[in-house]
Amino acid sequence: MSTVVALREPDPETRVALVPEVVAQLVRHGLSVTIQSGAGTLALHSDDDFAAAGATVATGGDLARALATAQVLVHVRPLDPERIAALPPGMITLGLTGGVDPVIVEALNAGSITALSFERLPRTSRAQVMDVLSSQAFVAGYRAVLEAAIRLPRFFPLAMTAAGTVPPAKVIVLGVGVAGLQAIATARRLGAKVAANDIRPDSAEEVRSVGAEFIDVGIAPQAGAGGYARDLDAGAAHAQQDVLANHIMDADVLITTASVPGRPAPRLVAAATVSAMRPGSVVVDLAASAGGNVEGSLPGVEARIPSDRGGGEVTLLGLAAAAADLPVDASGLFARNVAQVLRAMVAEDGTLTLNLNDELIHGMCYTHEGRSR
Repeated sequence: MSTVVALREPDPETRVALVPEVVAQLVRHGLSVTIQSGAGTLALHSDDDFAAAGATVATGGDLARALATAQVLVHVRPLDPERIAALPPGMITLGLTGGVDPVIVEALNAGSITALSFERLPRTSRAQVMDVLSSQAFVAGYRAVLEAAIRLPRFFPLAMTAAGTVPPAKVIVLGVGVAGLQAIATARRLGAKVAANDIRPDSAEEVRSVGAEFIDVGIAPQAGAGGYARDLDAGAAHAQQDVLANHIMDADVLITTASVPGRPAPRLVAAATVSAMRPGSVVVDLAASAGGNVEGSLPGVEARIPSDRGGGEVTLLGLAAAAADLPVDASGLFARNVAQVLRAMVAEDGTLTLNLNDELIHGMCYTHEGRSR
């Protein structure tokens, strides 16, 4: 019987790669699951919950023995060299790997670890149920709007009262992938007036389909590999920033979500544009950990930028891991994505097999048999 192991993620991560509901499904498919004690605590899943679902909850020597004979380790955060060194040769790891870090790649190859990376998952219709990037972006887009709403010293919705009318907040969303569309939908549900921009084909239609206004910057749609936007040349990028700046300066909230896995986030907003926003305005940059869409944003940092319009400041918030702020649902979605990949690896005899003839498994494979792929 093939064994899948999930460990407690390192601080400050709050998510867990498997949840009891998914563990029960994997057990029914003939897999053995071992969970490190306390792995699900921050996502509100107790050891007893995992045990009731059919997992073996282990710690200390029992965990080390389970890890030494397991076929697959599933994880949320990229593994560090210390964790990699503790894995047996030939183990398969499945999770997020971050960018290409030569130190991590060297450690994986030195241990003959086969690493499957969700960032490398081909973007096909079959892969949608496995797409961790999309499921976590869905959570992050929702969270970004909540972070903005609690910091904005104004209402989001239109309010008509006996004391007068309060106009709705003006929200701009840059980047209309999964996170951006969820941010638009959430801001709209809160009653804000929303406009958005993206340079990919079909973005205008998608924006309008969720009830927002599309900001046309006069640049022909740009499509890159895997459905992501490709980088603009310097002239087009500056033209885009100039047009967007006029809209941003009139907004109460700006949320930026544009990113390309494994590459620096595109710079969409200059520091001068943030300073030109009204006092009290809020900027939330979901791409801060990848270099930021907004000049000056840093992951996990909430900065106060003096407004050029006097009388106050603009809040600039760089979110480090927005999905981890909602660990219960984020973990559930992550675990379901993991389960779909594992099911694709289950052979007819019920064992887990690395089938590199499967286009999705082949695409995700990062290192194998001591070599990078």
